[in-house]
Amino acid sequence: MKVRFWLVALALPLAGCGSSDPVPAPVTSDEARALDQAAEMFDTRPSEAPSDVATGS
Repeated sequence: MKVRFWLVALALPLAGCGSSDPVPAPVTSDEARALDQAAEMFDTRPSEAPSDVATGS
């Protein structure tokens, strides 16, 4: 009885191991190129600061 209890007690933490998250599919070269272009557009875009920022006073 004690042996069975300890086997279950030791195996129980292993029940939470693993992940159910799906593995993302690899990116094709066309998709990578499009992502690079989009990132460059964001990097070269002028920063937009809100004009109606509320001040603390």
